[in-house]
Amino acid sequence: MAEQREKRPEGQKSQGMQGREGWKESCHLCPRDCGVARGDGEIGVCKTTARIQVARASLHLWEEPCIAGEGGSGTVFFAGCSLGCVYCQNQEISRAAVGRTLSIRQLSWIFLLLKEKGAENINLVTPSHYAPAIQEAVELARKEGLELPVIYNCSGYESVEVLKRLEGIVDVYLTDFKYMDQELARRYSRAGDYPQVAKAALEEMVRQQGQAVFDSRGMMKKGVILRHLLLPGAVKNGKEILHYAFEHYGNGIYYSLLNQYTPMEHREDYPELNRRVTRREYEALVDTALELGVEHGFIQEGKTAEESFIPDFADRGLLDGIPEDGEAFCRCG
Repeated sequence: MAEQREKRPEGQKSQGMQGREGWKESCHLCPRDCGVARGDGEIGVCKTTARIQVARASLHLWEEPCIAGEGGSGTVFFAGCSLGCVYCQNQEISRAAVGRTLSIRQLSWIFLLLKEKGAENINLVTPSHYAPAIQEAVELARKEGLELPVIYNCSGYESVEVLKRLEGIVDVYLTDFKYMDQELARRYSRAGDYPQVAKAALEEMVRQQGQAVFDSRGMMKKGVILRHLLLPGAVKNGKEILHYAFEHYGNGIYYSLLNQYTPMEHREDYPELNRRVTRREYEALVDTALELGVEHGFIQEGKTAEESFIPDFADRGLLDGIPEDGEAFCRCG
């Protein structure tokens, strides 16, 4: 299967040099470098145009304890995704099948409404293909009183140039590290370059955030959390990720090891994915973390592998409480 990646046109400036509007004319926000004119309505590899599309905004209690807290993380699920993993648990939104189109102003209102509802933070889920618009929305919301930490909840397949532009905007990077195995990356995400891209992205995230900072309640205000979703039969891949990350960053970052993989409809194309992760597989990954000396981390216990972590995207959460553009937004009662 061919990878969804196109070479950047000769002479094309990267997003880091383009300014805020350049991505709409020729998008290079993600490592796919598709160069599509999303501002003209063309659809990029991410399955979206430049119009911000949000599938759900709500208080979310299923994140790591230092993110969810008691009030819930203020999650904003963006439609579309530049990685497009075959096993995606949120395919309904990653393929941009659902969502409400919003302006930058309306997106800033969502951030403020989540704050009013008691959110512990603003959690941007799969945000990379809207990064410049999100930056503007955060800046608007901060001018109107938003003081919550902003979490960048991403796939790890990120452009370093774009991440650099987010310095001062993002407070916590909650990043996946999916593959150290190039063949797995190619087979499941059509991204054979994932390992080197994710390594460079993680390095930039750590450079920006440094040592983690928590408040008196144990809520993370600054830092990096590396997530790894263990896939069936891919324990070696998971162990290699842990070895790499701990060798380079030790306990300077936090590690979140997930066993919640949920089989989707893979049929005969990916038979190895048609089962859940076994207890033995997950314990082998956790044992590796302990052997390495990981002290700052999260694991899933009990029957989490049997639970559904897929939000109901038919329920759009707070989206319907956001007025149309041009109408007044009142945060009343």
